[in-house]
Amino acid sequence: MYGFYNRILNIDLTKQEFNIQKIDEKIYAKYLGGKGLASWLLAERNPKGVDPLSSANHLIFATGSVTGGMTWGSSRYGVFTKSPLTGFYAESYSGGKVPEAISATGFDAIVIYGKAKDLSLMEITPDKVIFNNADDLKGKDTFETEKAVKDKYFSKKIKKWKTGAVVVGPAAENGVMFSIIKNDGWRCAGRTGTGTVMGSKNLKAIVFSGDKERNPHDAPALSKLNKQLTSESKDHPAVHGFKTMGTSQMVKVMNTAKAFPTKYWTKGEAPHWEKISAEALHNQCDVTPHACAKCYLSCGRMTKVLQGRHKGLIIEGPEYETIYAFGGLCMIDSIEEIAYLNHLCDGFGMDTMTSGNLVAFTMAAFEKGYSDYEIHFGDVDATASLLKLISERKDIGQLLSTGIIPTAKAWGMEDQAVHVKGLEPAGYDPRIFKGIGLGYATSDRGACHLRSTFYKAELAGLIDPGQIEGKAKVFIDFEDRLNLFDTMILCKFYRDIYSWEHLGTIITASTGIDGSKENLQKIAQDVASKVREYNINEGMTKKDERLPGVFHKKLEGSGAVITEDELKILLKEYNSLRKWD
Repeated sequence: MYGFYNRILNIDLTKQEFNIQKIDEKIYAKYLGGKGLASWLLAERNPKGVDPLSSANHLIFATGSVTGGMTWGSSRYGVFTKSPLTGFYAESYSGGKVPEAISATGFDAIVIYGKAKDLSLMEITPDKVIFNNADDLKGKDTFETEKAVKDKYFSKKIKKWKTGAVVVGPAAENGVMFSIIKNDGWRCAGRTGTGTVMGSKNLKAIVFSGDKERNPHDAPALSKLNKQLTSESKDHPAVHGFKTMGTSQMVKVMNTAKAFPTKYWTKGEAPHWEKISAEALHNQCDVTPHACAKCYLSCGRMTKVLQGRHKGLIIEGPEYETIYAFGGLCMIDSIEEIAYLNHLCDGFGMDTMTSGNLVAFTMAAFEKGYSDYEIHFGDVDATASLLKLISERKDIGQLLSTGIIPTAKAWGMEDQAVHVKGLEPAGYDPRIFKGIGLGYATSDRGACHLRSTFYKAELAGLIDPGQIEGKAKVFIDFEDRLNLFDTMILCKFYRDIYSWEHLGTIITASTGIDGSKENLQKIAQDVASKVREYNINEGMTKKDERLPGVFHKKLEGSGAVITEDELKILLKEYNSLRKWD
């Protein structure tokens, strides 16, 4: 099929063997690539009820029909597995330049299973896999690891080949359940513990090299659309916002809406928000917009700290979700200190969102007398120390490294823990934005905002944030469109650029598949149903598609709440429209 290589690479780490397999084109037609193909493979290959940390759990890297091509926002890859954090479906995405190297190996998906005897590094090219010992990388942080890998293996790069690497840090080696996979310095497949699965297989790094290119069905049509959108969107407010302020602009937006999660989900406004806002970041640090390959949004912030004890620190970020987690939930009131905590998590190889939520939960536990580990809201040094303990799985860090569900149970705080399926929400309080509450409850990987990004619709006035009845229909339209983004693995920030019509043009031009909205909605529904079927087979029940009780209590200050009855209406309408029992 056009746009795909029609090749899957299967790798057995235990035997250090590999084989190349073709997939029936009917699978591509039904699910497309990226999330669609990977979800089908996961459902087919993973044993039911498999332990996420066992050798039998599969780790799948996938790209889409436009990866490595000319389409804007296409330089992204996805990682799919069974989550060690939630026990359900796991998906995580990353950008940068590495996705183009993964695609250049000439495979639509790379399926990894088994477990290496010793710490290992794999080299993947279009026709072979080389297995290398990586004991020299043991214990190294992600920055050290990536540099060492590039120094040693990129020198072998063949002229005109694209080469890139993904790595994990010490947290993954130690079995922290929310470890990340890192590439291009600061880009991360950050949520659900995909890095933990990679670490459990004794796999420290993967180097991808190749020169393969996809064969689109209608390259001129893709080129024409690209030029059209470049011209039409150059003055688009979303483009301007991302280029000038990045995602940190949401700090002001969410505080103004009284939906900025603060002091572990008890408040909707941070009194210090101006100290951790986009304006603080850009005024107090040296910030340069930074983009992935094939992108004109440049949402990334290459940041150099100019003052204080972290003067000279350089990171890409911090992004909004990191600012909300440490600046809001933990009440850290300095953008430079948040950048430092971001840097620590990146080096250890831990998800900043889960890390920040767990630290804030520990602060709340001590304040309320559930835990005797002394740590106060706003204490940066105590936060840094706790993050290190978590990464090493030492002392209290041993418990916290297992995630929010075991921690809350150990402290008798299950009714106060904020998560869905074991994954903590993003920085959008559903007591204000009730559609995002539906998103948290129904997201296949846990309390995730990115499966629908429905806060955008509610913020933009496309639908009243407080509306309940009739909201699910609009929500599904958003969710289906973004599900298609994931089958091609397009950046979600292009949601304001790519309409249904544009997606139809891209899919038809790249693959030859019918790009009508009706057909695309069917594909999106098939992918969603496949993932839901997978989760049900892994034990998901109705209680896993509910919001935590905290959200059914009034938010301090505004008194906003999403009631259980309101959520029931949203879920009933949603499942009815999805035709799900």
